[in-house]
Amino acid sequence: MTPPVPPVIRVVLADDERMVRTALRAILSAEPGLEVVGEAATGAEAVSVVRAARPDVVLMDVRMPETDGIRATEQILATLDDPPRIVVVTTFENDAYVYEALRVGASGFLLKRAEADALVQAVRLVARTDSLLFPSAVRALAAEHARRSPAPPAWVGRLTGRESEVLRHLAAGLTNAEIARLMAVGPATVKTHVAAVLAKTGTRDRTQAVIAAYEAGFLNAR
Repeated sequence: MTPPVPPVIRVVLADDERMVRTALRAILSAEPGLEVVGEAATGAEAVSVVRAARPDVVLMDVRMPETDGIRATEQILATLDDPPRIVVVTTFENDAYVYEALRVGASGFLLKRAEADALVQAVRLVARTDSLLFPSAVRALAAEHARRSPAPPAWVGRLTGRESEVLRHLAAGLTNAEIARLMAVGPATVKTHVAAVLAKTGTRDRTQAVIAAYEAGFLNAR
């Protein structure tokens, strides 16, 4: 029996440099199962293009004219019922702009100097898996920029022991299947714990939950 063909991952490119967009399009279009369905040169244009094209993934430059990548990310996530996953594309990995984009809901970030294989892997990862994108880079960014609360937020005390364990595993970049093996429970149980963690931390996805955990002092930022 022929295995089912996975659906095509639809991508929008948002960057104010045409050469960058051209390079990204060439890399992604050469890969099976990936399709670039729109481009934008400003943050405001990115919002409009995403609303029209309804992609699965957006590669979003963090610094653009009119509306920057942070505000564009906020608007996209706030106004679409089923928003795409947004990956910030940046020149500097310790950029405070990137950290703010993650705080408002971007699913991860990618350096502009990344190899083509890393770019393709990042798009596929955020579109179809439940793993954190480049977890060590996210942890390093959080350690550098986390604005910790003077006192732990209330959600820290509301986490169960299992939920706390799951949150630490999320920060390590583990998938649900990997967490299930470590905790000797079923994947469905892990999925339930992850949903509870997101609900209690008031976050949209794993990346935001990890950022919130660092800001709360829940995770050791060292």
